[in-house]
Amino acid sequence: MTQDEAKWAVAHRAVTFVEDGMRLGLGTGTTSTKFIHALAEKVRNGLHVRCVASSDASHDLGLSLGIDVTTLDQLPEIDLYIDGADEVFPHDGQLDLIKGGGAALLREKIVASASKRFLVVVDSTKLVDRLGKFPLPVEVIKMALPLVQPRLAALGLHPKLRLVKNGTNPLLTDENNYILDCMSGPIEDPAATAQAIRSIVGVVEHGLFLNFAEAVLIAKDDGVQELRASCPTILSASSSARKASYTHD
Repeated sequence: MTQDEAKWAVAHRAVTFVEDGMRLGLGTGTTSTKFIHALAEKVRNGLHVRCVASSDASHDLGLSLGIDVTTLDQLPEIDLYIDGADEVFPHDGQLDLIKGGGAALLREKIVASASKRFLVVVDSTKLVDRLGKFPLPVEVIKMALPLVQPRLAALGLHPKLRLVKNGTNPLLTDENNYILDCMSGPIEDPAATAQAIRSIVGVVEHGLFLNFAEAVLIAKDDGVQELRASCPTILSASSSARKASYTHD
């Protein structure tokens, strides 16, 4: 299947994990957008859910499609967060991620932290044997840019200010911050890298999501593979829904 078809396949599979009455976190990015469209179809057919989105774009899209989307202030506890990732590194019983390609890493991590469970949806190109090929995003307070950028460089992360697409102005996040994309290369110790970045004053958040995800759905040519982290919470979809979707283990 094409990459676009793979994203639709994994989006439709993800919907089978949604139960009536759930409080959902809506992700950001191309795969998450497809999931929101697939979710809206279920809502039109009678599914009742309340949602919090990880970006203004996903919030507005959900509302436009008839989904009940509110704020974290109104819905501070979330049952299930479904979002994509730029890289997925399965190892030692956990699923480590790089996120933030869509410039929503801060809100994405907030929603993930408010959620009981986090299901990641990707196509097979996002599965890696080491994090770091995709540039690691770091969200930075604008005033702190002259401080943070050289300190990230000193860590060997090669930061570059993200610009708006086809433009020369810095891209601004929904929280009005800058993003530095770090061309780090392979990240040998993600936990140590995360700690070093967070220790820099002026850093708001980084795109390393370590031990957040409970499971990942990966769209492949022969269907959707499900990988789980070694954690006590069991993520499940109805057997009938599974039979109606792609399956591959």
